[in-house]
Amino acid sequence: MTRHWTPLAVVYLVAAVAGLVGTWTYNAIAIAERNDFVGDLVSSGPAVSSITTDLLVVAVAGSILIVVESRRLGMRFAWAYIVGSALTAFAFTFPLWLAMRERRLATLRDAQAATPGAPRP
Repeated sequence: MTRHWTPLAVVYLVAAVAGLVGTWTYNAIAIAERNDFVGDLVSSGPAVSSITTDLLVVAVAGSILIVVESRRLGMRFAWAYIVGSALTAFAFTFPLWLAMRERRLATLRDAQAATPGAPRP
């Protein structure tokens, strides 16, 4: 495995690709059929409204985690994952951020191992 691509980071990366392909497959179908995407989300009944609310709350909580944890770990461009989720899907950007976070943690662990007595991340 290449440097800092831990097995967990690769798992997150695979989840990100699955999230991108899975969501955009249905987005492409909706676009090709000229469906009212937003209208379908809000007017297709209580089950769709429930899952929409569920995913929205998870996306907000995940976005907060991205900002807070990125600051704590010194990761730059946290905002790009949040903006990117509006352009692609949170099912893509959140696992992608988790993969990059795992790489950052591996880098910090390596730096800490090279400097005995340094605080752990």
